[in-house]
Amino acid sequence: MTTILVDQDLCTRCGICSNVCTMGLIDPADENTLPNVPEAKANICIRCGHCEVYCPSQALLLNERPDERMALPTSAGTITPEEMVYFLRKRRSVRRYTKDLVPKEKILEVLDIARYAATGGNGQPVEWVVVHDPKKVKKIAGLTIEWMKTLIGSNHPMSGYIPVLIGSWERGNDVICRGAPHILIATIPEGNPVAQTDAIIAMTHFDVAAPAFGIGTCWAGFVAMAATLYEPLQREIGIPAGRKSAYAMMFGNPQYKIYGIPRRKPLVVTWQ
Repeated sequence: MTTILVDQDLCTRCGICSNVCTMGLIDPADENTLPNVPEAKANICIRCGHCEVYCPSQALLLNERPDERMALPTSAGTITPEEMVYFLRKRRSVRRYTKDLVPKEKILEVLDIARYAATGGNGQPVEWVVVHDPKKVKKIAGLTIEWMKTLIGSNHPMSGYIPVLIGSWERGNDVICRGAPHILIATIPEGNPVAQTDAIIAMTHFDVAAPAFGIGTCWAGFVAMAATLYEPLQREIGIPAGRKSAYAMMFGNPQYKIYGIPRRKPLVVTWQ
């Protein structure tokens, strides 16, 4: 299969596609030829699409589902530095939610953004499990508490304060999922050494994008730890065969609005 499709009427032979090719596969154009990926190198292409999106004349098309090509409107995605500063600094870990469910369609919109997160070698190994039923979220929280009980008296770093969490849970306080109606679990293939990082990057995309859709999030560290070790919880989540949980995030409609930005430690930078 031809790796790239080039419109000879639009191609200006500028050489940008060759320069930005991640794998250095594209032979540059000259007066007589168009940019080209030699057949012998075609299987090295990681289908990242750099060649296509950096083409100023839109002459080049990566031959990867070409019928799904998306036009990029002028100034699409442009945001001022000031707006970016306030948007990101306003981001909070939400631990109080309304009982209203986030529509599945809205969740899919945010996950579709996370689909574009960077991955090592453009492997795109991350898949998602969305626990949408609040009753099941509550069960996941309970199974996480069960896992914590197995750590009492052990050398686990959490063992010292686990009794406090368990006591609070038994008094009716959801210290695990904080009453969130939904849980998101990023799953990755077993045995993939870089996929864990890919999953964290993708989940960060979800975390950052969610407030723009009115969704509040909080990284679910207790659930994430338990899901990597506790088989009853793994079964309840329904992680597909051959995959494992990389991390978890609780989310829902925030109960309260944000009216300010708290302080943080001073910026520390070492220049070399």
